[in-house]
Amino acid sequence: MNAEHLNLSVDTQVRDASAADGEALAHIYNHYILNTVATFEEQALPGAQMALRVQKIQREEALPWLVAESGGTVVGYAYATQWKQRSAYCCSTETTVYLEPDCCGRGTGALLYERLLAALRTLGIHLAIGGIALPNEASVALHEKFGFEKVAQFREIGLKFGRWIDVGYWQKFL
Repeated sequence: MNAEHLNLSVDTQVRDASAADGEALAHIYNHYILNTVATFEEQALPGAQMALRVQKIQREEALPWLVAESGGTVVGYAYATQWKQRSAYCCSTETTVYLEPDCCGRGTGALLYERLLAALRTLGIHLAIGGIALPNEASVALHEKFGFEKVAQFREIGLKFGRWIDVGYWQKFL
């Protein structure tokens, strides 16, 4: 896929995130924390905390955290974390993507996921897992576009904004 094919601005670039992206990442993520059930976090995060998360994933877990930039502005990010802490899960990751709300539906998420999955393959990761708070048609469509298959659904596993939320899990063998 390329930027023109995905209906992106030709200046949209994907690069490794750095701690310096903390404020921009927090800005994007805090929208989802405060306004949606896409994440079960409930308190906005400062940029410094997001910067620490980037460093932890890249340094301690040795996994990718990518950002999409357009016109010099961070418009989205994707990353992977180890699925669970037990050693036998070493080759399974949970993948995540978040976008500036006005960038949804333009191919930015697909561009990020394409690059993230390629990076995970290079690292020898066997399985990518996506957890999706339901309903979320756009996230389901993105995962299924990349060949993820639904394998589980936990009913009423999270309570946010005074309502119970289901979470479905999709997986893809790399």
